Amino acid sequence: MSFPKYGEYKESGANWLGEVPTHWRVFSLKRSVEGCVNGLWGDEPDGKNDLAVIRVADFDRQQSRVGTSKLTFRSVTKKERLTRSLLNGDLLIEKSGGGDKTLVGCVVLFEHEFPAVTSNFVARMRPAEGFDSKFLCYAFDALYKGKVNYPAIKQTTGIQNLDSESYLQEKFCFPAKGEQQKIAAFLDHETVKIDALIAEQQRLIELLKEKRQAVISHAVTKGLNPNAPMKDSGVEWLGEVPAHWEVSPTKFLLDFLTSGSRGWAEHYADEGELFFRITNLTRDSIRPRLDSVQCVKPPAGSEGARAKIEVGDVLISITADLGSVCSADEQIEGGYVSQHVALARPLKSRCFGDWLAFFILGDAAKEQLLGSGYGGTKIQLSLEDVRDLIIALPSKDEQISICDELGRRVEKLSSMIGVASKTVELLSERRSTLVSAAVTGKIDVRDWQPSESTSPKSVLQAAEEAASYG
Repeated sequence: MSFPKYGEYKESGANWLGEVPTHWRVFSLKRSVEGCVNGLWGDEPDGKNDLAVIRVADFDRQQSRVGTSKLTFRSVTKKERLTRSLLNGDLLIEKSGGGDKTLVGCVVLFEHEFPAVTSNFVARMRPAEGFDSKFLCYAFDALYKGKVNYPAIKQTTGIQNLDSESYLQEKFCFPAKGEQQKIAAFLDHETVKIDALIAEQQRLIELLKEKRQAVISHAVTKGLNPNAPMKDSGVEWLGEVPAHWEVSPTKFLLDFLTSGSRGWAEHYADEGELFFRITNLTRDSIRPRLDSVQCVKPPAGSEGARAKIEVGDVLISITADLGSVCSADEQIEGGYVSQHVALARPLKSRCFGDWLAFFILGDAAKEQLLGSGYGGTKIQLSLEDVRDLIIALPSKDEQISICDELGRRVEKLSSMIGVASKTVELLSERRSTLVSAAVTGKIDVRDWQPSESTSPKSVLQAAEEAASYG
C-alpha cells in the first residue's frame, strides 16, 4: 500500500508544520473550536444531582477516547451543568496534570450519550461549524506527540498547567470538512490494524512476565530436578520443598542486617559513591538498575557508613514496592543505601546472595512480605520482618547451581520482553507517523477506499513511507 503526495504545496508559515497542500487553509487552532470551557469538581454525591465527572484518569491515551470503566459521579447543580454539559463529539483537553515523562495537554474525544461534565483539571472544546471532531482529535494527537503544546506549559509547583489560550494560538492546516472526514475515516480504519499489533505484543509481554515469575517461584521452592523427593515444609504458603532442603528464618542466615540512615540529600553530588534508592531495585531481575542512580559524597565517619555495600550483599526495598531487590556485585561495591532500603549480608558459609535475592522475588516470599507489612496507604516492612522471612534453602553448592541456571532463563525471558517492548515502541511511533502525515497533508488519501485485505504490515510500510515525506 502506497499513498501519493498532493499535487501542489505551499509554505504554512509554521516551521514545525512545513509545507501543506495548496488548497488547505492555515489558521490558529482557536478558530476550529467553540472556546475552551473549564470544568468543575462538584460536591459529594447526593442522589439527586449526580452525574459523571470526566477526569484525566478517564483518558484512554492510546485510543484518544474517554474510557468508562471507572467513572466518578459527583453532585452538580443544573445551573453548574448548564454551560458545561458534554455532547457526543466534544473534545476534552487536559489542562493540569502531566508528569516527569508525560506532558500535560492530551486531547481525547467524548463519544458517549450519557450526561457528563469535565472535572476542574479538564476543559471542553466543542468543534466549530465546518470542522469534523474525529479529524480534530487526530490533529491534536499529532500536535501532542510532536510536543507543539510544550511552549504553553507552565509549571510552578510540581504540577503542569496548560495555558490553553496560548496553545490554541498555534497555527494548523485544515482541509474542507468533507476531506477532514475522509482523512478521519482512513485513520480510523488503518490505525485499528496497528493497534491490533500493539495489543498482540502487549499480551505477549504479559505472558512472558508471568512465565518469568513462574520460573523464579518454582526454582526457589522446588529446585530444578523434577524427580527429587519432596517433603512438607510446614509452612502453608511455601508448600512442599525438596526433601533434602532446609527451611529457615532469614535471621539465621545473615551476618548483618541494617537500613540506610536519613539525611542523605545533603550529601548528593554529581560524582562520588553510588547511592541506592528503591528506584534502583526491581522485581524483574536481581541485578541493579543503574540508569537513574544518585551519587553521594558523605564525610568520613558519617552514620551512613554502616550501610556500605559489599559484594554479595542483598538490597531489599522495605517501603512502597515491597520486595524489590538487588544482589550486589563488583560494579556497586562501596555504595550506600537509603533509609527505605534494607542491606542484608548473608553468612557466606550458608547462603548465596543471589539465592536470597531470587527467593525474595518469588511468589512465596512476596506473599509473606505483603502479609507482614504495616501502615495505611504506604505499606512498610521493619527489619524484623526481613529477619523473620522464612526461606527454602538447599546446600550452598546447589544454590549456586540453581542461580546460574535461573539467571540464564530469566535473562532469556527478559530479553524476549525487551524485544516485544521495543516492537510496541516502534509500532506506536509508526502509528503517530501515519496520523501526522495524514492530518498535515504529507500524504493524499482522498482516493483511498477501505479494503479488508490490507494487512497491518502494509500499513506500517505506508507509515514508514510517510515518514520519509516529512
